[in-house]
Amino acid sequence: MGLLEEARKLSIYTAYNTNVDAITYLTGETVQGLIDELGAENVRRRMEEYPREINEPLDFVARLVHALKTGKPMAVPLVNEELHSWFDSHFKYDVERMGGQAGIIANLLASLDFRRVIVYTPHLARKQAEMFVEGPNLLYPVVEDGRLTFRHPREAYRENDPIKVNRIFEFRAGTRFRLGEETITVPFSGRFIVSARFESIRIYTEPELKPFLPEIGLQVDGAILSGYQGIKLRYSDGKDANHYLREAKRDILLLKREKDVKVHLEFASIQNRELRKKVIYNLFPLVDSVGMDEAEIAHVLNALGYSKLADRIFTYNRIEDTVLGGKILIDEMNLEVLQIHTIYYLMYITHADNPLSEEELRNSLELATTLAAARASLGEIRSPEDFKVGTEVPYNERGEYVKLRFEEAKRRLRTREYKVVIIPTRLVKNPVSTVGLGDTISAGAFTSYLALLKKKEAL
Repeated sequence: MGLLEEARKLSIYTAYNTNVDAITYLTGETVQGLIDELGAENVRRRMEEYPREINEPLDFVARLVHALKTGKPMAVPLVNEELHSWFDSHFKYDVERMGGQAGIIANLLASLDFRRVIVYTPHLARKQAEMFVEGPNLLYPVVEDGRLTFRHPREAYRENDPIKVNRIFEFRAGTRFRLGEETITVPFSGRFIVSARFESIRIYTEPELKPFLPEIGLQVDGAILSGYQGIKLRYSDGKDANHYLREAKRDILLLKREKDVKVHLEFASIQNRELRKKVIYNLFPLVDSVGMDEAEIAHVLNALGYSKLADRIFTYNRIEDTVLGGKILIDEMNLEVLQIHTIYYLMYITHADNPLSEEELRNSLELATTLAAARASLGEIRSPEDFKVGTEVPYNERGEYVKLRFEEAKRRLRTREYKVVIIPTRLVKNPVSTVGLGDTISAGAFTSYLALLKKKEAL
Protein backbone atom coordinates (compact mmCIF):
# COMPACT_ATOMS: atom_id res chain seq x y z
CA MET A 1 0.00 0.00 0.00
CA GLY A 2 3.00 2.36 0.56
CA LEU A 3 3.51 3.28 -3.09
CA LEU A 4 -0.23 3.57 -3.66
CA GLU A 5 -0.40 6.05 -0.75
CA GLU A 6 2.23 8.17 -2.51
CA ALA A 7 0.46 7.94 -5.88
CA ARG A 8 -2.85 9.01 -4.30
CA LYS A 9 -1.34 12.41 -3.49
CA LEU A 10 -1.20 13.18 -7.22
CA SER A 11 -3.58 15.15 -9.44
CA ILE A 12 -4.17 13.69 -12.91
CA TYR A 13 -5.82 14.94 -16.12
CA THR A 14 -7.36 12.30 -18.39
CA ALA A 15 -8.95 12.70 -21.85
CA TYR A 16 -10.62 12.01 -24.45
CA ASN A 17 -12.64 8.88 -24.97
CA THR A 18 -15.63 7.75 -22.97
CA ASN A 19 -18.50 5.56 -24.00
CA VAL A 20 -21.11 3.23 -22.59
CA ASP A 21 -19.96 -0.39 -22.50
CA ALA A 22 -22.80 -2.86 -23.04
CA ILE A 23 -21.38 -6.17 -21.80
CA THR A 24 -22.56 -9.68 -22.68
CA TYR A 25 -21.10 -12.80 -21.04
CA LEU A 26 -20.92 -15.29 -23.91
CA THR A 27 -21.94 -18.93 -23.61
CA GLY A 28 -21.22 -21.75 -26.05
CA GLU A 29 -24.96 -21.91 -26.84
CA THR A 30 -25.12 -18.25 -27.86
CA VAL A 31 -22.14 -18.64 -30.21
CA GLN A 32 -23.59 -21.87 -31.62
CA GLY A 33 -26.89 -20.10 -32.31
CA LEU A 34 -25.13 -17.37 -34.30
CA ILE A 35 -23.15 -19.91 -36.37
CA ASP A 36 -26.29 -21.96 -37.07
CA GLU A 37 -28.23 -18.84 -38.09
CA LEU A 38 -25.62 -17.67 -40.62
CA GLY A 39 -24.24 -21.07 -41.70
CA ALA A 40 -20.91 -22.62 -40.63
CA GLU A 41 -19.51 -22.61 -44.17
CA ASN A 42 -20.33 -18.90 -44.65
CA VAL A 43 -18.67 -18.10 -41.32
CA ARG A 44 -15.55 -20.09 -42.23
CA ARG A 45 -15.25 -18.39 -45.62
CA ARG A 46 -15.63 -14.93 -44.09
CA MET A 47 -13.03 -15.82 -41.42
CA GLU A 48 -10.53 -16.46 -44.22
CA GLU A 49 -11.33 -13.04 -45.68
CA TYR A 50 -10.69 -11.55 -42.19
CA PRO A 51 -12.88 -8.41 -42.41
CA ARG A 52 -11.25 -5.40 -40.73
CA GLU A 53 -14.55 -3.69 -39.94
CA ILE A 54 -18.12 -4.79 -39.31
CA ASN A 55 -20.59 -3.94 -42.06
CA GLU A 56 -22.98 -6.88 -41.67
CA PRO A 57 -23.71 -9.67 -39.12
CA LEU A 58 -21.46 -12.19 -40.92
CA ASP A 59 -18.42 -9.92 -40.45
CA PHE A 60 -19.15 -9.84 -36.73
CA VAL A 61 -19.61 -13.61 -36.30
CA ALA A 62 -16.49 -14.41 -38.39
CA ARG A 63 -14.24 -12.12 -36.32
CA LEU A 64 -15.87 -13.27 -33.06
CA VAL A 65 -15.21 -16.96 -33.83
CA HIS A 66 -11.62 -16.10 -34.81
CA ALA A 67 -11.11 -14.34 -31.44
CA LEU A 68 -12.63 -17.28 -29.54
CA LYS A 69 -10.50 -19.81 -31.42
CA THR A 70 -7.24 -17.99 -30.59
CA GLY A 71 -8.36 -16.83 -27.13
CA LYS A 72 -6.95 -13.37 -27.87
CA PRO A 73 -8.72 -10.14 -26.95
CA MET A 74 -9.66 -8.18 -30.07
CA ALA A 75 -11.48 -5.00 -31.06
CA VAL A 76 -13.12 -4.46 -34.44
CA PRO A 77 -14.87 -1.23 -35.50
CA LEU A 78 -18.59 -1.24 -36.31
CA VAL A 79 -19.13 1.18 -39.19
CA ASN A 80 -22.75 0.45 -40.11
CA GLU A 81 -25.10 2.31 -37.73
CA GLU A 82 -28.04 0.23 -38.99
CA LEU A 83 -26.64 -2.84 -37.19
CA HIS A 84 -27.60 -1.38 -33.78
CA SER A 85 -31.03 -3.01 -34.00
CA TRP A 86 -29.56 -6.39 -35.08
CA PHE A 87 -27.28 -6.46 -32.03
CA ASP A 88 -30.04 -5.32 -29.69
CA SER A 89 -32.39 -8.05 -30.98
CA HIS A 90 -29.77 -10.82 -30.69
CA PHE A 91 -28.19 -10.04 -27.32
CA LYS A 92 -29.28 -9.29 -23.79
CA TYR A 93 -26.70 -7.03 -22.16
CA ASP A 94 -25.70 -8.30 -18.72
CA VAL A 95 -24.11 -5.01 -17.63
CA GLU A 96 -24.03 -1.41 -18.87
CA ARG A 97 -21.17 0.62 -17.46
CA MET A 98 -18.45 3.18 -18.11
CA GLY A 99 -16.26 2.42 -21.09
CA GLY A 100 -13.54 4.20 -23.00
CA GLN A 101 -10.02 4.52 -21.64
CA ALA A 102 -10.36 8.07 -20.30
CA GLY A 103 -13.63 7.24 -18.52
CA ILE A 104 -12.36 3.96 -17.04
CA ILE A 105 -9.13 5.60 -15.82
CA ALA A 106 -11.00 8.61 -14.35
CA ASN A 107 -13.36 6.37 -12.37
CA LEU A 108 -10.49 4.14 -11.21
CA LEU A 109 -8.33 7.01 -9.93
CA ALA A 110 -11.31 8.79 -8.34
CA SER A 111 -12.33 5.55 -6.56
CA LEU A 112 -8.75 5.09 -5.34
CA ASP A 113 -9.13 8.55 -3.79
CA PHE A 114 -6.48 10.41 -5.80
CA ARG A 115 -6.20 14.06 -4.77
CA ARG A 116 -7.81 15.40 -7.93
CA VAL A 117 -8.92 13.75 -11.17
CA ILE A 118 -9.85 16.08 -14.02
CA VAL A 119 -11.58 14.21 -16.83
CA TYR A 120 -12.42 15.66 -20.22
CA THR A 121 -14.46 14.22 -23.06
CA PRO A 122 -15.87 16.36 -25.89
CA HIS A 123 -19.19 14.45 -25.77
CA LEU A 124 -21.00 14.34 -22.43
CA ALA A 125 -24.58 13.17 -22.84
CA ARG A 126 -26.66 12.63 -19.69
CA LYS A 127 -26.40 8.80 -19.82
CA GLN A 128 -22.62 9.09 -20.26
CA ALA A 129 -22.32 11.52 -17.33
CA GLU A 130 -24.24 9.10 -15.10
CA MET A 131 -21.54 6.46 -15.69
CA PHE A 132 -19.02 8.52 -13.68
CA VAL A 133 -18.58 7.61 -10.01
CA GLU A 134 -19.67 10.05 -7.29
CA GLY A 135 -16.96 11.91 -5.41
CA PRO A 136 -15.68 15.43 -4.77
CA ASN A 137 -12.26 14.62 -6.30
CA LEU A 138 -13.67 13.93 -9.82
CA LEU A 139 -14.02 17.09 -11.90
CA TYR A 140 -14.99 18.13 -15.43
CA PRO A 141 -13.62 21.43 -16.86
CA VAL A 142 -16.27 23.99 -17.82
CA VAL A 143 -15.77 27.52 -19.20
CA GLU A 144 -18.19 30.04 -17.66
CA ASP A 145 -18.07 33.80 -18.29
CA GLY A 146 -14.63 33.38 -19.87
CA ARG A 147 -13.21 31.64 -16.79
CA LEU A 148 -12.21 28.01 -16.14
CA THR A 149 -14.34 26.28 -13.51
CA PHE A 150 -14.82 22.65 -12.53
CA ARG A 151 -17.94 20.60 -11.86
CA HIS A 152 -18.64 16.95 -11.26
CA PRO A 153 -19.35 15.35 -14.70
CA ARG A 154 -22.92 14.55 -13.59
CA GLU A 155 -23.54 18.28 -13.22
CA ALA A 156 -21.90 19.19 -16.54
CA TYR A 157 -23.77 17.03 -19.07
CA ARG A 158 -25.22 18.48 -22.28
CA GLU A 159 -28.66 17.31 -23.36
CA ASN A 160 -28.04 16.94 -27.11
CA ASP A 161 -24.54 15.45 -27.13
CA PRO A 162 -24.08 12.20 -29.09
CA ILE A 163 -23.38 8.97 -27.19
CA LYS A 164 -21.18 6.08 -28.17
CA VAL A 165 -22.08 2.48 -27.24
CA ASN A 166 -19.42 -0.23 -27.45
CA ARG A 167 -20.57 -3.83 -27.24
CA ILE A 168 -18.24 -6.10 -25.32
CA PHE A 169 -18.46 -9.86 -25.50
CA GLU A 170 -16.66 -11.48 -22.57
CA PHE A 171 -15.56 -15.07 -23.15
CA ARG A 172 -14.28 -17.71 -20.75
CA ALA A 173 -11.57 -20.31 -21.26
CA GLY A 174 -13.15 -23.74 -21.76
CA THR A 175 -16.26 -22.49 -23.64
CA ARG A 176 -17.08 -25.01 -26.41
CA PHE A 177 -19.01 -24.84 -29.68
CA ARG A 178 -18.94 -26.36 -33.15
CA LEU A 179 -18.04 -24.78 -36.48
CA GLY A 180 -19.31 -27.37 -38.95
CA GLU A 181 -17.31 -30.54 -38.23
CA GLU A 182 -14.77 -28.73 -36.04
CA THR A 183 -15.18 -28.51 -32.25
CA ILE A 184 -13.63 -25.33 -30.84
CA THR A 185 -12.60 -24.95 -27.20
CA VAL A 186 -11.68 -21.40 -26.14
CA PRO A 187 -8.05 -21.51 -24.82
CA PHE A 188 -8.00 -18.25 -22.76
CA SER A 189 -10.50 -15.89 -21.15
CA GLY A 190 -10.76 -12.52 -22.88
CA ARG A 191 -13.10 -10.18 -24.67
CA PHE A 192 -14.21 -9.25 -28.16
CA ILE A 193 -15.09 -5.57 -28.56
CA VAL A 194 -17.37 -4.21 -31.25
CA SER A 195 -16.45 -0.53 -31.12
CA ALA A 196 -18.82 2.01 -32.65
CA ARG A 197 -16.95 4.32 -35.04
CA PHE A 198 -19.42 6.90 -36.21
CA GLU A 199 -19.05 10.37 -37.74
CA SER A 200 -20.69 12.16 -34.81
CA ILE A 201 -18.08 11.01 -32.28
CA ARG A 202 -14.83 12.97 -32.60
CA ILE A 203 -11.61 13.26 -30.59
CA TYR A 204 -10.77 16.90 -29.86
CA THR A 205 -10.81 19.69 -27.26
CA GLU A 206 -13.63 22.21 -27.69
CA PRO A 207 -12.33 25.60 -28.95
CA GLU A 208 -13.55 27.50 -25.84
CA LEU A 209 -11.66 25.13 -23.49
CA LYS A 210 -8.43 24.94 -25.51
CA PRO A 211 -6.91 28.25 -24.25
CA PHE A 212 -7.27 26.93 -20.67
CA LEU A 213 -5.18 23.76 -21.23
CA PRO A 214 -1.99 25.46 -19.91
CA GLU A 215 -3.94 26.29 -16.71
CA ILE A 216 -5.04 22.65 -16.40
CA GLY A 217 -1.42 21.57 -16.99
CA LEU A 218 -0.35 23.73 -14.04
CA GLN A 219 -2.91 22.06 -11.77
CA VAL A 220 -1.90 18.43 -12.39
CA ASP A 221 1.14 16.16 -11.95
CA GLY A 222 0.49 14.13 -15.09
CA ALA A 223 -1.88 13.60 -18.01
CA ILE A 224 -3.15 10.34 -19.51
CA LEU A 225 -4.40 10.77 -23.09
CA SER A 226 -6.23 8.13 -25.11
CA GLY A 227 -8.89 7.55 -27.73
CA TYR A 228 -6.90 8.40 -30.86
CA GLN A 229 -8.01 5.06 -32.36
CA GLY A 230 -11.41 6.75 -32.79
CA ILE A 231 -10.12 9.22 -35.38
CA LYS A 232 -11.22 8.51 -38.96
CA LEU A 233 -9.12 9.18 -42.05
CA ARG A 234 -11.84 11.37 -43.59
CA TYR A 235 -15.12 12.95 -42.54
CA SER A 236 -18.06 14.02 -44.69
CA ASP A 237 -17.69 17.67 -43.57
CA GLY A 238 -14.25 17.85 -45.24
CA LYS A 239 -12.18 17.46 -42.06
CA ASP A 240 -9.69 14.59 -41.92
CA ALA A 241 -7.27 12.75 -39.61
CA ASN A 242 -4.55 15.36 -40.25
CA HIS A 243 -6.84 18.10 -38.88
CA TYR A 244 -7.59 16.19 -35.65
CA LEU A 245 -3.97 15.12 -35.17
CA ARG A 246 -2.79 18.73 -35.58
CA GLU A 247 -5.28 19.70 -32.86
CA ALA A 248 -4.14 16.76 -30.68
CA LYS A 249 -0.52 17.94 -30.99
CA ARG A 250 -1.55 21.47 -29.99
CA ASP A 251 -3.36 20.06 -26.94
CA ILE A 252 -0.20 18.27 -25.72
CA LEU A 253 1.97 21.36 -26.29
CA LEU A 254 -0.57 23.58 -24.48
CA LEU A 255 -0.75 21.21 -21.49
CA LYS A 256 3.06 21.38 -21.26
CA ARG A 257 3.36 25.13 -21.95
CA GLU A 258 3.56 26.47 -18.37
CA LYS A 259 5.03 23.33 -16.78
CA ASP A 260 6.61 20.28 -18.39
CA VAL A 261 3.83 18.01 -17.16
CA LYS A 262 4.46 14.31 -17.90
CA VAL A 263 2.10 12.95 -20.54
CA HIS A 264 1.24 9.27 -21.01
CA LEU A 265 -0.39 8.10 -24.24
CA GLU A 266 -2.40 4.90 -23.97
CA PHE A 267 -2.20 3.31 -27.40
CA ALA A 268 -4.98 1.06 -28.66
CA SER A 269 -5.33 -1.05 -31.75
CA ILE A 270 -5.74 0.96 -34.98
CA GLN A 271 -6.71 -1.32 -37.87
CA ASN A 272 -5.87 1.14 -40.65
CA ARG A 273 -2.09 1.17 -41.26
CA GLU A 274 -2.04 4.72 -42.68
CA LEU A 275 -3.90 6.11 -39.67
CA ARG A 276 -1.75 4.10 -37.25
CA LYS A 277 1.37 5.59 -38.83
CA LYS A 278 -0.03 9.13 -38.57
CA VAL A 279 -0.82 8.72 -34.85
CA ILE A 280 2.64 7.28 -34.12
CA TYR A 281 4.65 9.90 -36.02
CA ASN A 282 2.55 12.87 -34.89
CA LEU A 283 2.02 12.11 -31.20
CA PHE A 284 4.63 9.67 -29.86
CA PRO A 285 7.51 12.21 -30.12
CA LEU A 286 5.55 14.73 -27.99
CA VAL A 287 4.72 12.45 -25.05
CA ASP A 288 6.89 11.04 -22.26
CA SER A 289 5.33 7.63 -21.80
CA VAL A 290 3.41 5.15 -23.96
CA GLY A 291 1.48 2.04 -22.88
CA MET A 292 0.43 -0.85 -25.13
CA ASP A 293 0.12 -4.64 -25.35
CA GLU A 294 2.34 -6.98 -27.37
CA ALA A 295 -0.04 -7.10 -30.35
CA GLU A 296 -0.03 -3.31 -30.47
CA ILE A 297 3.79 -3.09 -30.37
CA ALA A 298 3.86 -5.43 -33.38
CA HIS A 299 1.39 -3.15 -35.21
CA VAL A 300 3.52 -0.09 -34.35
CA LEU A 301 6.75 -1.73 -35.53
CA ASN A 302 5.04 -2.75 -38.75
CA ALA A 303 4.00 0.86 -39.36
CA LEU A 304 7.59 2.01 -38.69
CA GLY A 305 8.89 -0.39 -41.36
CA TYR A 306 10.10 -3.26 -39.14
CA SER A 307 7.77 -5.82 -40.70
CA LYS A 308 9.98 -8.91 -40.09
CA LEU A 309 10.31 -8.15 -36.38
CA ALA A 310 6.56 -7.41 -36.19
CA ASP A 311 5.80 -10.78 -37.83
CA ARG A 312 8.08 -12.55 -35.33
CA ILE A 313 6.23 -10.94 -32.40
CA PHE A 314 2.86 -11.91 -33.91
CA THR A 315 3.96 -15.49 -34.65
CA TYR A 316 6.22 -16.48 -31.74
CA ASN A 317 5.50 -13.97 -28.96
CA ARG A 318 9.12 -14.21 -27.78
CA ILE A 319 10.26 -11.87 -25.01
CA GLU A 320 13.54 -11.03 -26.78
CA ASP A 321 11.63 -9.77 -29.84
CA THR A 322 9.41 -7.58 -27.66
CA VAL A 323 12.51 -6.15 -25.90
CA LEU A 324 14.16 -5.46 -29.25
CA GLY A 325 10.98 -3.79 -30.53
CA GLY A 326 10.73 -1.71 -27.36
CA LYS A 327 14.33 -0.50 -27.69
CA ILE A 328 13.66 0.58 -31.29
CA LEU A 329 10.53 2.43 -30.20
CA ILE A 330 12.01 4.45 -27.33
CA ASP A 331 15.00 5.39 -29.50
CA GLU A 332 13.09 6.36 -32.66
CA MET A 333 10.36 8.23 -30.77
CA ASN A 334 12.60 9.55 -27.97
CA LEU A 335 10.25 8.23 -25.28
CA GLU A 336 11.16 8.47 -21.60
CA VAL A 337 9.43 5.20 -20.79
CA LEU A 338 7.59 2.47 -22.69
CA GLN A 339 5.27 0.15 -20.79
CA ILE A 340 4.14 -3.13 -22.36
CA HIS A 341 1.43 -5.30 -20.82
CA THR A 342 0.72 -8.90 -21.79
CA ILE A 343 -1.23 -11.76 -20.19
CA TYR A 344 1.90 -13.22 -18.58
CA TYR A 345 4.23 -10.28 -17.95
CA LEU A 346 4.55 -6.50 -17.68
CA MET A 347 7.62 -4.69 -18.99
CA TYR A 348 9.21 -1.26 -18.73
CA ILE A 349 11.92 -0.06 -21.11
CA THR A 350 13.69 3.24 -20.40
CA HIS A 351 17.08 4.71 -21.26
CA ALA A 352 19.89 4.01 -18.78
CA ASP A 353 19.86 7.61 -17.49
CA ASN A 354 16.29 7.32 -16.16
CA PRO A 355 16.23 8.66 -12.56
CA LEU A 356 14.51 5.51 -11.24
CA SER A 357 16.44 2.36 -10.38
CA GLU A 358 15.44 -1.02 -11.83
CA GLU A 359 14.09 -1.95 -8.40
CA GLU A 360 11.86 1.14 -8.33
CA LEU A 361 10.63 0.44 -11.86
CA ARG A 362 9.78 -3.12 -10.76
CA ASN A 363 7.84 -1.76 -7.77
CA SER A 364 5.81 0.43 -10.13
CA LEU A 365 4.90 -2.57 -12.31
CA GLU A 366 4.14 -4.59 -9.18
CA LEU A 367 1.56 -2.01 -8.13
CA ALA A 368 0.08 -2.10 -11.64
CA THR A 369 -0.41 -5.89 -11.77
CA THR A 370 -1.80 -5.95 -8.22
CA LEU A 371 -4.33 -3.26 -9.12
CA ALA A 372 -5.37 -5.16 -12.26
CA ALA A 373 -5.69 -8.41 -10.28
CA ALA A 374 -7.97 -6.63 -7.80
CA ARG A 375 -10.11 -5.32 -10.66
CA ALA A 376 -10.29 -8.74 -12.36
CA SER A 377 -11.31 -10.34 -9.02
CA LEU A 378 -13.95 -7.77 -8.10
CA GLY A 379 -15.08 -6.51 -11.52
CA GLU A 380 -14.64 -2.92 -10.33
CA ILE A 381 -12.44 -1.06 -7.84
CA ARG A 382 -14.59 1.00 -5.50
CA SER A 383 -12.14 2.07 -2.77
CA PRO A 384 -8.40 2.07 -1.93
CA GLU A 385 -9.07 -0.96 0.33
CA ASP A 386 -9.88 -3.07 -2.75
CA PHE A 387 -6.18 -2.99 -3.67
CA LYS A 388 -5.52 -5.57 -0.93
CA VAL A 389 -7.58 -8.16 -2.83
CA GLY A 390 -4.96 -8.05 -5.59
CA THR A 391 -2.13 -8.87 -3.20
CA GLU A 392 -3.74 -12.26 -2.55
CA VAL A 393 -3.82 -13.22 -6.24
CA PRO A 394 -0.90 -15.53 -7.15
CA TYR A 395 1.51 -14.87 -10.01
CA ASN A 396 0.72 -16.79 -13.18
CA GLU A 397 2.12 -20.30 -13.59
CA ARG A 398 4.54 -19.14 -16.31
CA GLY A 399 6.17 -16.61 -13.98
CA GLU A 400 9.45 -18.47 -13.51
CA TYR A 401 9.66 -19.28 -17.22
CA VAL A 402 9.12 -15.58 -18.03
CA LYS A 403 12.01 -14.58 -15.73
CA LEU A 404 14.27 -17.21 -17.30
CA ARG A 405 13.47 -16.13 -20.87
CA PHE A 406 14.00 -12.51 -19.89
CA GLU A 407 17.48 -13.20 -18.47
CA GLU A 408 18.33 -15.08 -21.69
CA ALA A 409 17.06 -12.16 -23.78
CA LYS A 410 19.17 -9.68 -21.79
CA ARG A 411 22.28 -11.78 -22.39
CA ARG A 412 21.57 -11.97 -26.12
CA LEU A 413 20.65 -8.33 -26.70
CA ARG A 414 22.73 -5.25 -25.93
CA THR A 415 20.81 -3.59 -23.10
CA ARG A 416 23.61 -1.55 -21.48
CA GLU A 417 22.15 1.76 -22.68
CA TYR A 418 18.72 0.84 -21.31
CA LYS A 419 16.92 -0.19 -18.18
CA VAL A 420 14.64 -3.10 -19.00
CA VAL A 421 12.56 -4.65 -16.23
CA ILE A 422 9.95 -7.36 -16.39
CA ILE A 423 7.63 -8.89 -13.82
CA PRO A 424 5.19 -11.81 -14.09
CA THR A 425 1.52 -10.83 -13.83
CA ARG A 426 -0.86 -11.81 -11.08
CA LEU A 427 -3.45 -13.80 -13.00
CA VAL A 428 -7.01 -14.32 -11.80
CA LYS A 429 -8.21 -17.81 -12.85
CA ASN A 430 -11.86 -16.84 -13.37
CA PRO A 431 -12.00 -13.05 -13.76
CA VAL A 432 -15.33 -11.33 -13.07
CA SER A 433 -14.45 -9.13 -16.06
CA THR A 434 -11.43 -8.47 -18.28
CA VAL A 435 -12.63 -5.05 -19.51
CA GLY A 436 -10.33 -2.19 -18.60
CA LEU A 437 -7.49 -4.35 -17.28
CA GLY A 438 -4.96 -2.84 -19.70
CA ASP A 439 -6.13 0.67 -18.75
CA THR A 440 -5.88 -0.25 -15.06
CA ILE A 441 -2.31 -1.51 -15.55
CA SER A 442 -1.30 1.63 -17.45
CA ALA A 443 -2.93 4.01 -14.95
CA GLY A 444 -1.34 2.14 -12.02
CA ALA A 445 2.07 2.03 -13.69
CA PHE A 446 2.14 5.66 -14.86
CA THR A 447 0.86 7.19 -11.61
CA SER A 448 3.22 5.10 -9.44
CA TYR A 449 6.07 6.01 -11.83
CA LEU A 450 5.21 9.71 -11.26
CA ALA A 451 5.01 9.18 -7.49
CA LEU A 452 8.50 7.62 -7.48
CA LEU A 453 9.88 10.50 -9.59
CA LYS A 454 8.30 13.00 -7.20
CA LYS A 455 9.91 11.26 -4.22
CA LYS A 456 13.29 11.74 -5.93
CA GLU A 457 12.42 15.36 -6.77
CA ALA A 458 12.69 14.43 -10.46
CA LEU A 459 9.15 15.55 -11.33
